[in-house]
Amino acid sequence: MYLLFFLVSFLAATIGQICGIGGGIIIKPVLDATGAMSVNDVSFLSGCTVLSMSTLSVLRNFLSKKKIIDIKTSTPLAFGGIIGGLLGKWAFELVRAIFQNENHLGAVQASLLIIVTLGSLLYSVNSKKIHTHNIKNMMVCALIGLALGMISTFLGIGGGPINLTVLFFFLSMDTKKAAANSLYIIMFSQFASLIETLFCGAVPQVSVLVLAIMVVAGVVGGAIGGRVNKNISANVVDKLFIGLMLVIVGINIYNLVKFTI
Repeated sequence: MYLLFFLVSFLAATIGQICGIGGGIIIKPVLDATGAMSVNDVSFLSGCTVLSMSTLSVLRNFLSKKKIIDIKTSTPLAFGGIIGGLLGKWAFELVRAIFQNENHLGAVQASLLIIVTLGSLLYSVNSKKIHTHNIKNMMVCALIGLALGMISTFLGIGGGPINLTVLFFFLSMDTKKAAANSLYIIMFSQFASLIETLFCGAVPQVSVLVLAIMVVAGVVGGAIGGRVNKNISANVVDKLFIGLMLVIVGINIYNLVKFTI
């Protein structure tokens, strides 16, 4: 079982780093599909793994000579993501309390993940036909970041494809720049969510060993994915992203059926 957690986290972090989707969009549905642990435990572990991977990526970018994170634009998005992350965590706990059933909560998350993933996939396929914008207003960027942080934290995915889609559409970023800036935003929203969880004493009773395995796998996978990203073209990244979205949609449909039956 430990090998499963390592491989899922490692592969998710590697691919997530290459595409800029954080890895949580892979970890969350895959572990839900295995039924290895509760929905709440998976969301927490996924968030911690994504946080470790995104933090490493951001630090590596700041230390590199070629900095592609747009601090002026992405920082308002990131701070909006902090507030959104706290709201998303609150919404998650609220829905969990309302349903009082892990399967119902899992079904809600799976349904929303299908919508988010399909929307991102359709946008990516038709991106050349869609007119993009270049928003510079800090308040608007903060509001966009708030929405992103809330959605991604509620779903336990870090940010995933929805971040990329928003950065493409509202800020006209290319694939690689959007990937780097997406991870910057993810780092802030997941950090806020973790702090809120610790402060409220809502940390699930997960195995410390499993947490350590997933975090280490996330860091290692993120480092490898970062190197791969530098050596492949944006076109290859786009194709990998589309293929990955198709697989994730299929897994989430399976999860939705599993949680509702």
